[in-house]
Amino acid sequence: MPNLNEYSPLVLAYLGDVVIELAVREKLVRAGNIPPEKLHSKSLLFVTASVQSKAVENILPHLTETETEFYKRGRNAKSRTPKSASAIDYRRATGMECLFGYLYISDNKDRIKELFEIAFGDIII
Repeated sequence: MPNLNEYSPLVLAYLGDVVIELAVREKLVRAGNIPPEKLHSKSLLFVTASVQSKAVENILPHLTETETEFYKRGRNAKSRTPKSASAIDYRRATGMECLFGYLYISDNKDRIKELFEIAFGDIII
């Protein structure tokens, strides 16, 4: 197992972005057989920085100390903010992606599913 403290939080966020995207796609496909263009529209309910920033509020009380550390590392990482999101929302979303990247590379798939449901379980698709 690699020493995850040596990984850049932005590298973990890079991975975490894909982990969240896969969880979103799985949730949507399991919800029913709908056309791909509708799947894409529905995925936007999950993957924008503003939505992920709000979802962070749902999971923060449930994080372990180590998980909180990785979230904060990602949130505090220096990166450029896109024009499509506020700096606060983008940083919080990056923190969430870093956390999910950490969990994935730590081979903690059950925890990913648990936190994903806590984060996004109230979104009706």
